Amino acid sequence: MATERELAYRRREAKAARLKTIARLIPVLKNIKPLAWYLAKSWEKQIRKSTEQNIARREKPPGAVRDRAEMGIAILRTVTRAIIEDRLSPRTVEKLLKVLLAEAIVKEGEISIKEAFRQKYGVIPPAFMLISPTKKCNLYCIGCYADSDRTEIKLSWPVLDRLVTEAKQFWGARFMVFSGGEPLMYEDEGHTIMDLVEKHDDVFFLMYTNGTLIDEKLARRMAGTGNIMPAISVEGLKESTERRRGRGVFDSILRAFENLRKEKVFFGISLTVTRNNADEVFSDEVVDFYFGQQGAHFAWVFQYMPIGRAFTLDLLPTPEQRLRMYRRAWELVYKKHLFLVDFWNSGTATHGCISAGRSGGYMVVNWDGTVTPCVFLPYSPVNIYEIYGQGRNLIDVWANPFFADLREWQRRYGYGRNLAAEGRVRNWIMPCPMRDHYGELYELLKKHRPRPIDENAAEALTDPEYYQGLVEYDRKVASLLDPIWEENYLRGNAGGQPGSS
Repeated sequence: MATERELAYRRREAKAARLKTIARLIPVLKNIKPLAWYLAKSWEKQIRKSTEQNIARREKPPGAVRDRAEMGIAILRTVTRAIIEDRLSPRTVEKLLKVLLAEAIVKEGEISIKEAFRQKYGVIPPAFMLISPTKKCNLYCIGCYADSDRTEIKLSWPVLDRLVTEAKQFWGARFMVFSGGEPLMYEDEGHTIMDLVEKHDDVFFLMYTNGTLIDEKLARRMAGTGNIMPAISVEGLKESTERRRGRGVFDSILRAFENLRKEKVFFGISLTVTRNNADEVFSDEVVDFYFGQQGAHFAWVFQYMPIGRAFTLDLLPTPEQRLRMYRRAWELVYKKHLFLVDFWNSGTATHGCISAGRSGGYMVVNWDGTVTPCVFLPYSPVNIYEIYGQGRNLIDVWANPFFADLREWQRRYGYGRNLAAEGRVRNWIMPCPMRDHYGELYELLKKHRPRPIDENAAEALTDPEYYQGLVEYDRKVASLLDPIWEENYLRGNAGGQPGSS
């Protein structure tokens, strides 16, 4: 008799197969729009039915189950709208359905490889990797988390290519992320980032970029590969964006949007939220401008982290702003079905922190080979060049004791815990060890002594005011969000719907 795990794998395989069948029918579906909507609605109905069954099992917090489902429905509706409205190139449609949705999201990677990893190590492997291939950038933004500049520090092409290859080989990964510096400034041995994207066409890539280098030719190349979605960094509208990124940048971004729309690339925005713009970024004006007028398909929202260039606790959104952002972000998902992810308020959909190579999570490799648990946790216990020089591989990085201890912290916090069998979990609206539980993270940093990746990280680690300020900030945030977690997520079936608390 098949085990529950085997049955789950079979269900995922069947769903992925249906998506690939739909991909082959797209030329017909685009011309018969009612049929396309019918297929999307039937899929959505299955998601909702499965959600109610999962809630009834009481294995996960009911509200978190609902949040995860609503995020999936928002993604489904986003892709469906884009296809029906003929806003995506044929190659993009194919890669979105076959690689991003079927392989990366539904199957969560190559099942045979994942299962072999689980049998050997006892857990499911990470789902993806974030790579910052170069520190070089053509802008000099205030508060840049990477402290990027014109420095020629970069990963070599052989190492960059090997990282993607090993993530596929050892983890079964079918999704990768580029950050920076500016990824489009990467060049080594005559190769660029787009050469890597084209070589690994069985992977879907998300690229964070300032957008200023996306001309017509590059946009056409992205549409031709189909397996990359650029997320262009903004801070709100023109004034807020140029205050941080420089005069003239906003107009360059609008030209990039125009080029991407023309070539029918699946693109979105990346918003950095500080205390100064927290009440702007989710306003109707901003949402309508980017999703409506500019045609963005998705948004990633990153609340300011006090790391990197000229870091300061003064730019953190206030606890009250964070609460308002939480309610507004989920309102946009539940009511408008926008593909919008707010780090960290969307932690309920990921079941907590996804760093340090957690099952279904990720790790980060930086431009100099340092490996960190997260882009926002700038401490590295190992360097990929040293690992490769010793004849080892990505599995040895994953097994590092610092990363293993962080994964154990995540497990104790509640990731993967069965409520019915193992009891309560902690607040997934506050999932981040660096941002939300700095006191606990600090003890792990003292124990393992990972190397700060730059002078900013070293300074923060030894600053008592930084420590005290973050711990106090965490306490104030918890006083607002813990009651919501208790009422909306652990009790009943309210879910994370805004206004239900």
